Amino acid sequence: MSGLKLLAYRDLARVAEMAGFNWKRVRASHNTFQSADGRVVVIPDHGSQVIVRPLLRKIIRDMGLTVDEYNRLIERL
Repeated sequence: MSGLKLLAYRDLARVAEMAGFNWKRVRASHNTFQSADGRVVVIPDHGSQVIVRPLLRKIIRDMGLTVDEYNRLIERL
């Protein structure tokens, strides 16, 4: 398995959009994204602070991506 690159909200939101998710709403500092098939992903926005590894893994899993697919999307940023 490849290494997991940590990202801040801004870049992770772009990855979610490239994976087919659209921004739906924001509550406090948590942004909700939804895919066409109804899957929902919540990504916290804490400025330029990176999202910690365990939460990032959960978000990637919720998006239905593998770590390798995630890394390929990062390369396209």
